[in-house]
Amino acid sequence: MQLTLVVPELVWPEPDDHDSLDGLPCPGLGTLIARSQLSRRPPQSMEATLCDAFGVAENAAYAAFRVLGESHGPTAAEACWLCADPVHLRLHQERLILADGGSLGIELAEAQTIVAELNRHFADVGTFHAATADRWYLQLAGNTDLGRFDVLPLSAVAGRRVGQQLPETPEARWLRQLLNEAQMILHQHPANERREDEGRATINSLWLWGAGELPNGAPGGFTKVWSDNVLARGLSRAFDVPVQAIPGDAGTLLAQATRGSRQLLVLDALQSPVQYEDADAYRAGLLDLEARWFAPLQKALAAGKIQRLRLEASTAYAALTWDSDRRAQWQLWRRPQPLAATAQVLARGEQ
Repeated sequence: MQLTLVVPELVWPEPDDHDSLDGLPCPGLGTLIARSQLSRRPPQSMEATLCDAFGVAENAAYAAFRVLGESHGPTAAEACWLCADPVHLRLHQERLILADGGSLGIELAEAQTIVAELNRHFADVGTFHAATADRWYLQLAGNTDLGRFDVLPLSAVAGRRVGQQLPETPEARWLRQLLNEAQMILHQHPANERREDEGRATINSLWLWGAGELPNGAPGGFTKVWSDNVLARGLSRAFDVPVQAIPGDAGTLLAQATRGSRQLLVLDALQSPVQYEDADAYRAGLLDLEARWFAPLQKALAAGKIQRLRLEASTAYAALTWDSDRRAQWQLWRRPQPLAATAQVLARGEQ
């Protein structure tokens, strides 16, 4: 059995932040990393890393795949889709800082009333959908061509400074106008007036990203996918790969994995703590992953229960890949290092 493990933001992005990195007992992860072959590519988003795993080309139609992964919401019809996620933008030191919908505590009823208002104003453009309180979509009408739509995924900007929201291309000019009008509608909406009265951050903009249509073809190659991530689930369904919720621990997964299979496991619990610089949540999340996943998977690899393990991590340092097999895990002279030391090595650009 071969296992690809995707863990975005695995390594805390500030190598000199001793409070966040020091004293993290992760011997399983440390051993796995020390006895793997590391390769690195330029930094990229978690979404790009997932699409790479499935063999999907750059600038994938993230929105269309994500729609396909939703448990409730619109049907992934043949259309050009955009993620139109609700966000809060605030000015800080002359730069805009973005908070994503997951941090705003949006209620589904709020989302539905706002989306209904957007649909009243933009009926000729397409249809807005609220699949969940914080995942919204815009299904464009007709054969819309947005050209090269180079917008960072929401995960790459949440909790961070943002610049231009939409590309300065002729094809996207009308969409920039739509966004300006949508921001005015949001500002005046009663749901936002209530949020402001209650001292809560308002939903004052949309992050439009991931434009495109579902592609044809059948890349992928996994036997099974384990994920609660909606994009990973959509990619699985697009290419007819069985997908299941993340089990409780590595033992449960290994008991269900068949011999000779190729499994994909997506663990994204560290993403939000890193985005919002919550060191305590990061440390707690990493220790939980160590106990339930890293330590038992390293032992299973060393014992030959896993033929090959590939660990993919999109981080601030680089898009990192560690590859290992049973023989490598018995190279006892390659001693594990504390995660703080690994962060320093990565910051220096070393292998």
